Parts: sequence; structure tokens; C-alpha cells
Amino acid sequence: MNPSEAWKALFSDWPKGLSRKGLVVTKYDEQVPFSDFFVSDTMVLLERSVPDTIGARKVILPFEQIAALKLVDVVKGKAFEPLGFRPGGKA
Repeated sequence: MNPSEAWKALFSDWPKGLSRKGLVVTKYDEQVPFSDFFVSDTMVLLERSVPDTIGARKVILPFEQIAALKLVDVVKGKAFEPLGFRPGGKA
């Protein structure tokens, strides 16, 4: 699976119990905080609770431009199991 498909799968299959807010790091070295998001086949729409310096509250970003995802809430590892994550060192 290429990285673009992996990001699409992660945002498309977001677990219901996991907060929908966080911070996306782009390949442009930008950090985009978001309070909610929507997905299409090729992009994610990130919604900000506070506008950026030019007043923008929404950012549309192609999945292939996502470098990392940071989550701002305290979350137990078990919440990520629906996304295919498991404790390391276990088969």
C-alpha cells in the first residue's frame, strides 16, 4: 500500500471513539491543526476551529501531501486497534 492509500484508509476508517481533532504535518513542512475533517477519494478537507493568519478555516489537502498526523488528545493504544495497530513485539 502506498502512503497516499494508507492516509486515505486511516481518515476514511477513523474509529468512532477517537477524537476527530489533531494536527496534520504536510510535505510542505506546514502544520495544520484541525477540529474535524471530511474525505473524498483523493483529498482530505481539514476544518480549523480558529482561522489561520489569512482567515482560512478550511484546508483541502491531497492525501499524497500528508507527511504525518499528530493527535492532541490523550488516547489509549487500544483505540487504534480498529485501524490495524497492535502492541509492538507481539505477533
